[in-house]
Amino acid sequence: MASQIAEIVQQARSQVRQSVNQAMVASYWEIGRLIVEHEQRGQARAAYGQRQLAELSARLTELFGKGFDVSNLRNMRRFHLAFPIRETVSPELSWSHYNVLTKVENPSAREWYLREAISQNWSSRALDRQIGVLYYERLLSSKDKALVEAEAAWHTTPLAETRKDFLRDPYVLEFSQPER
Repeated sequence: MASQIAEIVQQARSQVRQSVNQAMVASYWEIGRLIVEHEQRGQARAAYGQRQLAELSARLTELFGKGFDVSNLRNMRRFHLAFPIRETVSPELSWSHYNVLTKVENPSAREWYLREAISQNWSSRALDRQIGVLYYERLLSSKDKALVEAEAAWHTTPLAETRKDFLRDPYVLEFSQPER
């Protein structure tokens, strides 16, 4: 009976985590869209630069508390610019995955890493490692693709997410308004 209860709790935690990740990804994409389309008029950067993001950060932090510093807003903007079509954003990947993927400048490589992260069930740490060692580029240029794939699998297995990772990085959801 204890193992059945443990399985129910683990499934519930997994569903909550997935729901939170999906909500974060959707919200951050939408925030990035608003920054780019409304405040930057579709340009990669606002005409008045950093001041715009700093002012927006101050307003959002006053409304919602931490989590809206300038670097996070830059990440949200970069996310929307890298994935301008909402339907291309997969619910299977977390905000951490997308934050790593947006740093890949080559769109073909970014798309390949996205598909591989999903199909290989890579954690964001494993994805970051594969990008860092230029796995896509090495695989394209290799004559022995099986050897490169085996090496990649060997290096990413220790980076898989575990229950410890879930407990190490818990979600804290606050729905109260910050005091003014």
